[in-house]
Amino acid sequence: MSPPPNRLTRRAMMLGSGAAALAAPALAQTIPDTVQERAALSQDVRHNVASFRMRNWNAYFDSLRNGAILVDIDSRALHMWQENGTHHLYPSSVPASEALTRRGRTRVVRKVVGPTWRPTANMLRRNPDWPRVVPPGPNNPLGTHALYLSWTYYRIHGTHDPRKIGRRSSSGCIGLFNEDIAEVFAMAKVGTQVLLI
Repeated sequence: MSPPPNRLTRRAMMLGSGAAALAAPALAQTIPDTVQERAALSQDVRHNVASFRMRNWNAYFDSLRNGAILVDIDSRALHMWQENGTHHLYPSSVPASEALTRRGRTRVVRKVVGPTWRPTANMLRRNPDWPRVVPPGPNNPLGTHALYLSWTYYRIHGTHDPRKIGRRSSSGCIGLFNEDIAEVFAMAKVGTQVLLI
């Protein structure tokens, strides 16, 4: 019997079979200080685990030419389909607020190993003490790899702070664990279609 077209990866099967509960400590590494913070964190984790589900590519894309990436903002999940239909599912960080969130179709226009991070003018207005440039390395907010999208300033990238994954924590980008962005980076091409919903 041949595998179904949307074959589950080992990671997706683990997440779908309850191992998401094991990921909860990674989501909760920041120790909340107040009752409200603990309640919000608990709600974030429950929402994420409950809505982390498989998707079918053909509901969102006409083809898998050059592969396809679907980012589900509500589920805080990134789906990656290779041209052969193989599906991969990763937990992600998403924009901290709806005002910072952009939805719609874009594509990968550039791939960078060891990206340099430069905060935008808006970021610097909100955080004037931030450095103007952070070179590649362990303190770089873009992590080890970055996929630059056709939208200015928007990226799918790694992170130097894994506590952000599974949470609303970014200034607009989609963040992945460094080991996950390395996998997505290897599969993605310049031209890979991307949809944020």
